[in-house]
Amino acid sequence: MSRIARKLRQWSANWFDLPQDIVMDTPRLSMIGNRHLVVENHRGILHFSNDHIRLALVTGELEIYGSELVIRTIWTEEIRIEGFVRDIKYHGTGELT
Repeated sequence: MSRIARKLRQWSANWFDLPQDIVMDTPRLSMIGNRHLVVENHRGILHFSNDHIRLALVTGELEIYGSELVIRTIWTEEIRIEGFVRDIKYHGTGELT
């Protein structure tokens, strides 16, 4: 996405008071305890095992570490992960702002 398009989206989000994660495709993480994790605005699975999951994001990668990790549901831009989540790491590129 070009820089002008990003600035226009950001301005529109601020003007119309829209959530940044919807307009700018930024990731949104929702976690219930350490057992359920929902990641919105992902761009695909890069690695999957029962103790490590790597997801592609618009602005980098997200790594989830734990045990007994399973993907319960996956949609175009949302993924639901269950298991014992021990650690989450975000490796961003910083390009979105």
